[in-house]
Amino acid sequence: MSDRPSPTAAESGEPVSPTAVRVLVLNSGSSSVKYQLLDMRDGTRLAVGLVERIGEGTSLLRHTTRTTGETRERTDTFADHDAALKAMAEELAVDGLGLDSPELAAIGHRVVHGGRTFTEPTVVDAEVLAEIERLIPVAPLHNPANLTGIRTAMMLRPDLPQVAIFDTAFHTTMPEAAARYAIDVATADEHRIRRYGFHGTSHAYVSRTTAELLGKAPEEVNVIVLHLGNGASASAVRGGRCVDTSMGLTPLEGLVMGTRSGDVDPAVIFHLERVAKMSTDEIDTLLNKKSGLIGLCGDNDMREIDRRIVEGDERARLALDIYIHRLKKYIGAYYAVLGRVDAVAFTAGVGENSAPVREAAIRGLEELGLAVDGELNAVRGGEPRLISPPYARVAVAVVPTDEELEIATQTYALVGKGGA
Repeated sequence: MSDRPSPTAAESGEPVSPTAVRVLVLNSGSSSVKYQLLDMRDGTRLAVGLVERIGEGTSLLRHTTRTTGETRERTDTFADHDAALKAMAEELAVDGLGLDSPELAAIGHRVVHGGRTFTEPTVVDAEVLAEIERLIPVAPLHNPANLTGIRTAMMLRPDLPQVAIFDTAFHTTMPEAAARYAIDVATADEHRIRRYGFHGTSHAYVSRTTAELLGKAPEEVNVIVLHLGNGASASAVRGGRCVDTSMGLTPLEGLVMGTRSGDVDPAVIFHLERVAKMSTDEIDTLLNKKSGLIGLCGDNDMREIDRRIVEGDERARLALDIYIHRLKKYIGAYYAVLGRVDAVAFTAGVGENSAPVREAAIRGLEELGLAVDGELNAVRGGEPRLISPPYARVAVAVVPTDEELEIATQTYALVGKGGA
């Protein structure tokens, strides 16, 4: 008996119903599921929710219906993702938005690692599942959880297209000069060692939205995107295609982050093994969970770091200085890679909300045509906006990211409705 899932509508060639205008977006973590239900006629969020602490005793489901603004919370014992997603379906059904609705066109899944195989949104079948599973060694914390969410959703709606959107896909356009590490080629190829990059859905959305903000097509614009959250990454986007990005084989490489070190001399690992007698797991924990801002000053919340700096805390000041120094290096490096830069776009939690970080990152780069207007930078808002003065040669923008909308848009386009 074949273990291949029942064919989806997309696999069997059946057209998606004209009334199917909704996409459910799932982001499955190891012990959580985030979800959003969107109406693709205008991108409206019909429902947003989160299930936390799956398999950890008492779980919490928080569900908000955007049409009424009502938020419901439910505590229960969700032993696995199957139970969690069934509970999600029940909450959606209460609002008349159940998974059995003929208006549901597809389910879009965030998948962290697609390797070199998946360069675009992909309808999930048995072969796709197998390849995502083969990629677990390069994404051991994320791909297993992503797989669990997909398999559960396929059981709940085996007739519905399930679409995988890969974090790495946007970066597969990097040239080999940017993607390869300078190590033995045979070893690298055998073990899939190369720079993949992450946060791809965010970089895709922000670079395209930045072009729209400038009144141009993505193909006409070169953008440096700075995705600054607890995880942080930069990308160089030429004409809508990524040509370099700061994260590598894993999300550890690149910028200073909330708890990750970013770039570090690889010999530090050997030194810690030999001198500090640390195990591989201990070093992994150090670099991924006890480094970055939290390692430097004990806080990974930029608001708290700013508060401490105002009070004269030197550790907090040094942490921010290191963070900004690394950020400037990447802005300069990607300026050199692109040759011409039309815009620098800040996004994600810190990028969207920390005016001091944006100002500090651009300060001193006037010779590159970059500048920030203090009044514009101080404005808070949820819409894309320019914060550079009119005379600046290079635009500086704040573009709130919307990874869920990007996943839904790519999913909807793949199942045949996006270009209709």
